[in-house]
Amino acid sequence: MNVKIQTVHFDADEKLIEYVNKKIDKLNIFHERITKVDVFLKLDNVVHTIKDKIAEIRVHVPRHDFFVKASSKSFEESFDSAIDSMVNQMKRKKEKQAA
Repeated sequence: MNVKIQTVHFDADEKLIEYVNKKIDKLNIFHERITKVDVFLKLDNVVHTIKDKIAEIRVHVPRHDFFVKASSKSFEESFDSAIDSMVNQMKRKKEKQAA
């Protein structure tokens, strides 16, 4: 599984990168044929003083892509929300294939 983390409008610290990688590794439980994962961490709302932190995750598997996006006041919170949505999407897809 190839994981690519991109940050937009800021530089991520090592702790955040490790956090993201640790959570991404757990996706293998829900789909065994993941080929590539793209993670985008973005600072949004640059006009205002309070910036939203956006996490986007795209997971590539053969013949299908999963995509989720979440935003909140912290990257960890955004990423957790996005990863939960991703797990739900993958579970639903697997249930459909089994049915």
